Amino acid sequence: MLGYPDQEELTTVRVQDPRVQNEGSWNSYVDYKIFLHTNSKAFTAKTSCVRRRYREFVWLKKRLQKNAGLVPVPELPGKSTFFAGNTDEFIEKRRQGLQQFLEKVVQNVVLLSDSQLHLFLQSQLSVPEIEACVQGRGPLSVTDAILHYAMSNCGWAQEEDGHSSLLARGDMGGSFDRGSHLAGSSAEPLPHWSDISMEDSQLESPDSEEEACPSAGLLQAGSMASADRVKEP
Repeated sequence: MLGYPDQEELTTVRVQDPRVQNEGSWNSYVDYKIFLHTNSKAFTAKTSCVRRRYREFVWLKKRLQKNAGLVPVPELPGKSTFFAGNTDEFIEKRRQGLQQFLEKVVQNVVLLSDSQLHLFLQSQLSVPEIEACVQGRGPLSVTDAILHYAMSNCGWAQEEDGHSSLLARGDMGGSFDRGSHLAGSSAEPLPHWSDISMEDSQLESPDSEEEACPSAGLLQAGSMASADRVKEP
């Protein structure tokens, strides 16, 4: 009797829709939408959409390298020399570099086993909240934090072409590794993390000089207005 081979595991990750946050203030910055779609059993949610800034990518790379030991972690695009060259061109090159970084990371079995990576990609927890969660100091486990985010109103993942896919409803079958009993039910609000959150200035970041950003008018006019706005910790 002929057997059928197992379905090939595929993971698509896209970095897109750069946006200026806190425009016009001294602490303005650009963040990017990370869209992920996968059939891999390694991921809790099979589709997710979050926004992250460059500084958080720097933190992620450091953490992955610390936990991976001798396994090399892909390189990030370099920091900016402010006012150097064309701003639109720089932002686009950075977007491409961040996407290439994540594409390589999610294909590495060792790096893919890091819980911090999964919370970075599939929850909107801040860096201090991610650290607290993986250390067991938060109100939710890693899996529960991802499930809560997936079933919240933020669970709508939107692609570049404008089509939307709902994480928590519709194709819940196989969407999560566990927690399928939550299908069709309303998710309760995420617990407050105020007891473990730190000020943003406490995060490890060698990239403070790149956080100042030009006006949003310098970004490409095609940026999607439908992506969720996310508050910075």
